[in-house]
Amino acid sequence: MSYPSQQLAGRVALVTGGAGGLGQAICQALAAEGSSVIVGYHRSGAAAAQVAAALPATPMGHAAMAAPVTDSAMLAQLATAIDARFGALDILVNCAGTTRFVAHADLDALDDTLIDEILATNVRGPFAAVRALRPLLARSAHALVVNISSVAATSAMGSNIMYCASKAAVDNMTRSLARALAPRIRVLSVAPGLVDTDFVQGLDANWRAEQSARTPLARLADPTEVARAVTAAATHLTFSTGAILTVDGGRLLA
Repeated sequence: MSYPSQQLAGRVALVTGGAGGLGQAICQALAAEGSSVIVGYHRSGAAAAQVAAALPATPMGHAAMAAPVTDSAMLAQLATAIDARFGALDILVNCAGTTRFVAHADLDALDDTLIDEILATNVRGPFAAVRALRPLLARSAHALVVNISSVAATSAMGSNIMYCASKAAVDNMTRSLARALAPRIRVLSVAPGLVDTDFVQGLDANWRAEQSARTPLARLADPTEVARAVTAAATHLTFSTGAILTVDGGRLLA
């Protein structure tokens, strides 16, 4: 996969959850377009450092930095560290998220601890990251926030009821933030369908085949296809804000 345009040369991007399967693809796509990338992590510091070390070289280089989205104090420290290391932040990709498979009818299994974890990470987390990094982003002439959502926000079909609700909240927050932060900072959501990450490949093969069959394009999304939607938001969709970019192979049509 090549990204020959280098339209993001000289820019700095932070990807929270950057060591995950989808996060890695986004980091790689942004770096291939010329951006210096900060691979944000919570517990996976060693993996994040490996991702950063493997990215295509840029003049300012790349870095792995702690970015626990549920810890606002740490996010404030992250903003200071980014300013000291790079002196700028142009793109924030809120990719960190969490979930667990719970049958929608099994309300008792969706306990309060899991509910609080999902909401703290998937909803409060992106907002807290924007809040902490807004001053840095506001200094950029190309400021962009991309929230990684899901078509579960619309379909209400996903790993559990609260996950679906959290992604609906993300899309609503994207619109609210786009209005609140305009004209200086653009805010978009990228909403994938099921993405064929290593985690998904480890799930039941019959279940994955069923998900592909339910998708009009008859397959799952490759992580690089979702990553290209993120880079498109930064390079081509420069008059878009408050929009939800769906990357689902037509799953919402099924």
